[in-house]
Amino acid sequence: MKNGTILVTGASGFVGQSLCFELLKRGECQDILGIYRSQKLVDTLPRSIRPIILNSLQDIPQSIALEKVGYVVHLAARVHQMQDTAADPLAAFRTVNTTATANLAQAAALAGVKRFIYLSSIKVNGEYTPIGQPFTAQDSPNTQDPYGISKAEAEVQLRHIAQTTGMEVVIIRPPLVYGPGVKANFLSLMRWLDKGYPLPLGAIHNRRSLLALPNLVDLITTCLTHPAAANQTFLVSDNEDLSTTDLLRRLAKALDKPARLIPVPMPIIQSTAQIIGKPALAQRLCGSLQVDISKTQTLLGWTPPVSVDQGLRLTAQHFQQSRKR
Repeated sequence: MKNGTILVTGASGFVGQSLCFELLKRGECQDILGIYRSQKLVDTLPRSIRPIILNSLQDIPQSIALEKVGYVVHLAARVHQMQDTAADPLAAFRTVNTTATANLAQAAALAGVKRFIYLSSIKVNGEYTPIGQPFTAQDSPNTQDPYGISKAEAEVQLRHIAQTTGMEVVIIRPPLVYGPGVKANFLSLMRWLDKGYPLPLGAIHNRRSLLALPNLVDLITTCLTHPAAANQTFLVSDNEDLSTTDLLRRLAKALDKPARLIPVPMPIIQSTAQIIGKPALAQRLCGSLQVDISKTQTLLGWTPPVSVDQGLRLTAQHFQQSRKR
C-alpha cells in the first residue's frame, strides 16, 4: 500500500486528524489526500498530507482524480444531534450520509479504487441492549432515529456497489468514541468532574461499550490492507464494558480529582429526566449498550491496543493541557 494514495474524508474531524497522523507515523503510505471543509487547519498539516477544501461531499468526484486513489476512508458525515433543528432531519441526514456516500463510492469504484472503508455507527444495530445480550455484527438493523436510518441505508447501497463493481467495502460500526479532543456529553462529564461538582450518578448499574480513539484508528488502519476485512462489517469497542458510575470514577482518577457521586436510584433519574424533557440524556446515562467484538478479533486477529484506563488518561491529559493554553 505504500505506493497507493489514501483519500480520507472528514480529515479535519475528531477521528480524521488522528487517523491521518497515525498513517504518517506508521509509514503506511506515501500520499494522503485529506478532504477539509475550511482552510483554518490546513496550515498546520505535515507536507505529506495534501489538503483539498470542499464544501460538499458531492463535489469530490468532480474535484479529485480518483483514478490515482487506491483506498478511501470515508469519515465525513452529518453527525447525530441531540436536538436537531432541521425542518426534515431524515432528509438532511440522507443527503449527506446516504446519497453523498453512495455517489462517492460509485465514483470510486468506477475509478478503480481497491477498497472503501466506511465509518458507520452502532446506531444501525439499535439504541440499547439488555445487560448481557450485546449487539453482534450479524444482527439485523434496528434503527430508531434519522441518523441511524441514514447510516443503515448507506450500508445497503455500499454492499450493492461492492457486489456489482468488485470494489472491496469495509463497514465499521463504533459505539461512543472518546479520546483527546472529545466534545459533547463526554466533555461535559469531564468538566463537571474537574470542577468537583456532585453528580447524582453513584448508583447506575448499566453496562456500556465505549471506544478509545486510538483503538478506532488502529482498527481502521488494520482494515485498510487486511485480506480478511474485505466486504465485512465489524463492531468495535475497548472490549471492557463499564457502568456510568464506574466510568465516572475512573475518569475522575484519570483527572486526579475526587468523584463526588451521589447514589440516586436510576428510576428517580429517569423520571426526573422525563419531567424536564431530557429522556434521551437519561437513556445514555442509565441505559445499556454492549457490543460483541468477537468477529473483529477472530477474523482480523485484532485486539484493542489501548485499555480503557489508558484511553481515559490520554483524554484527561489533553483536556487538562488544553485548559492551560
